[in-house]
Amino acid sequence: MRNLNQSFWIAFLLMTGTLVVAQSSPEAKAQLDKVTKVVSGYSNIEIEFTYELVNSEADVNSKTKGTILLAGDKYKLSVLGITRLYDGSKLYTISPEDEEVTISSGKEEGDETISPNEMLKFFNTGYHAKMDIVQKLPGRSIQFIKLVPVKKNEEISYLLLGIDKATNMVYRLIEIGSQNTKTVITVDSYKVNSKLPANALKYDSKDYSGYFINKLD
Repeated sequence: MRNLNQSFWIAFLLMTGTLVVAQSSPEAKAQLDKVTKVVSGYSNIEIEFTYELVNSEADVNSKTKGTILLAGDKYKLSVLGITRLYDGSKLYTISPEDEEVTISSGKEEGDETISPNEMLKFFNTGYHAKMDIVQKLPGRSIQFIKLVPVKKNEEISYLLLGIDKATNMVYRLIEIGSQNTKTVITVDSYKVNSKLPANALKYDSKDYSGYFINKLD
């Protein structure tokens, strides 16, 4: 089964305002605090996004669309043909291509199949943050913040987090990898405080009749 890479998870940690940033400049810290305050005020958030991977040396430039629904510690992420549903207790990784559902507790430290909030354990040394450029786009102004890992990271050189100055919501996340790769996640739309169906973040085994069910614990 295909796995989502670490870069993608880092991006959503940043987008949902959950990353703890160490030794930030006062201006950058204040801006990040605004994002966290805004996001924390919503009961749920639905995001449509574009995920782009670029490596000019390897002639790679791929784009894909995805969605994520966040509600408290629960989430439903759909991208690259795979859905990950965390209902607050169990994590269900659903692959229609393989006709397989993998079920885990989502609590193992260091396992990538845990909730986004708990994945902060991978980055507990935090980032140095400072204000970067302001990008003018039609109808909006995007303030970028540069985030550099406090400790040397074999995967990441730095990240640029673009925040819409009018809404204090994340618009774009750019990760510059140490292997000449660039990962870009751009938010196409936000929808907040929706009246969700009762089963929006619940797993129903009847929907996956005939699938191979792989219970890890």
